[in-house]
Amino acid sequence: MPIKQHIQQSVTKALKAIYNKNFIGSDFQINQTKPEFEGDYTVVLFALTKPLKQKPEEIGKTLGDYLVQQHQDLFTHYNVIKGFLNVTIKDAHWLTVLNDYQNIQYGFKSANEKKVMVEYSSPNTNKPLHLGHLRNIFLGWSVAEILKANGYDVVKTCVVNDRGIHICKSMLAWQKFANGATPQSTNKKGDHFVGDYYVQFEQELRNQAEPLIEQVIQGTFENVVTEDAEKLNTLYQLLLKATEVEDKEKIYTLKEDIKEIIRNNTPIMQEVKDMLRKWEAGDQAVLALWKQMNTWVYEGFDVTYKRIGSDFQKIYYESDTYLLGKKYVEEGLQKNIFYKKEDGSVWIDLTQEGLDQKLVLRKDGTSVYITQDVGLAKLKYDDYQMNQSIYIIADEQNYHMQVLKLICKKLGLPNADGMQHLSYGMVELPTGRMKSREGTVVDADNIIDEMIQIATQKTKEQGKTEGETEEVLKKLYTTIGLGALKFFLLRVDPKKRMVFNPEESIDLHGYTGTFIQYAYARIQSILRKEKNIPSKKLNTNEPLLPLEKKWLIILEEYSQTIETAAQTFDPSHISSYAYHLAKTFNTFYAEHSVLNAETENKKILRLRAAILTAHVLKSAMGLLGIEMPEKM
Repeated sequence: MPIKQHIQQSVTKALKAIYNKNFIGSDFQINQTKPEFEGDYTVVLFALTKPLKQKPEEIGKTLGDYLVQQHQDLFTHYNVIKGFLNVTIKDAHWLTVLNDYQNIQYGFKSANEKKVMVEYSSPNTNKPLHLGHLRNIFLGWSVAEILKANGYDVVKTCVVNDRGIHICKSMLAWQKFANGATPQSTNKKGDHFVGDYYVQFEQELRNQAEPLIEQVIQGTFENVVTEDAEKLNTLYQLLLKATEVEDKEKIYTLKEDIKEIIRNNTPIMQEVKDMLRKWEAGDQAVLALWKQMNTWVYEGFDVTYKRIGSDFQKIYYESDTYLLGKKYVEEGLQKNIFYKKEDGSVWIDLTQEGLDQKLVLRKDGTSVYITQDVGLAKLKYDDYQMNQSIYIIADEQNYHMQVLKLICKKLGLPNADGMQHLSYGMVELPTGRMKSREGTVVDADNIIDEMIQIATQKTKEQGKTEGETEEVLKKLYTTIGLGALKFFLLRVDPKKRMVFNPEESIDLHGYTGTFIQYAYARIQSILRKEKNIPSKKLNTNEPLLPLEKKWLIILEEYSQTIETAAQTFDPSHISSYAYHLAKTFNTFYAEHSVLNAETENKKILRLRAAILTAHVLKSAMGLLGIEMPEKM
């Protein structure tokens, strides 16, 4: 039983015995005691003052006396500071942590017979994976592994967005500009090859649109051929008025509206819309090109996924699922969940839920994204009957996910209550936000190469690579580079936006994966010198040194940390824990010897703690998808 849970049970039983009142663990907080105070754990008493009608200091003294007297096997003494009861745990308890020093599954829970689906990655087949995808993938993979460690049966899935106007943009650009080129003929990775044509399409679109946009903003409409000419004139008149009063926000919005109308009516956009209509009609030539280009992209994706260690049990393709939601629209109309407007479009009114009215079927009978996602949610449940379905999707889709869950609940779909959106913040660069259309996105393969290059340079600077083969060093540099990348992207609370700086992510002395890997390698170096760990029973009467106790306290908290990470879907709890464990070991090692300990008992204790620390660091970093080098 984790020590916090043990303390909670002891406190609730004590409160019942002393005051004849029932409390549960969530009625009060238990935290590690701050370093400036004496004690191991602190019971926060303020929430108990009202129901017990006593001052916190009085409650603390009464409770402390009871715990020390009645639970002498656990508590040695206490002190009360204002509303905080600081208790000290008996040294013998911390030594029980070392009973599991050889258990490589230490901290993991047994199976709980609950199934969870984790959906992540969700790439488009018009461009390669980029830095934003990496945060998504690392989050999804890590959350899945953390849930497994908590006993869940986990299914990892990916939804590939392989149809739509954005896919046709790459296809049309290839037709216009490639002259029959292929990834093989250009010696390019397939996803990079196709992505180049998406950027080329957007460049050609700008070339066609920008002169017309400038003309309209200046009030000239002669060269604009569009059925929206009247609307453009209206926007221009509004723009004049906004300019007169210097309404900057209105000016920006109106200019963007003008740009969008012009862009949508350029010759190249008319061509791409025609290609999309042919795809939906089953045109054989268009479908053949679509399949070929998607094949190139999938081959490229697979290389990157293998490189970063990502995997899926099931991949769903939008081209197979985009029609699934239509029958639920008909069902919703019959149940008055949806309503039809005069133009034939179908909507749902979510104003009572604090949202708005949402389109679920266009007037021409085609699906929108929310409709497709409803059908896919039901398909996924039919495939796996999971208790919970976690969507790893950026915070830009918060509204979409709220609507999806509400619609599924109203339709009575079986997994609606179990739908969970892990909303994460976007990754930005020191120079600002990335933009796919402009080709300023940081490619995933390129950032991986850069991280390995930085790892290579910094490792060589340490001067400790002599005698190793090129093959061993290449693997080491990759392990360090990828580890630094994953740790940097996972050490931040997923809900927060973050700025990625490669140079900051590899540092032997900072809050980095490299620091933790180095601590692990240091332990392995110690253990190689002492291959036979004595099986002698530890003497529990020999007092623990302060740093020994701190070390064991952190080891004891691993199980609770894994549980918290699973409850919050937040791998940063694991990264923070691994860092503090590594830092605590390094602090201990700087002041005390393991192999040349003061007594034989101390040597055994520290060797076992070192072995368990190595297991836990490797386990924790493994939950983040990070490998640990035996030497650095």
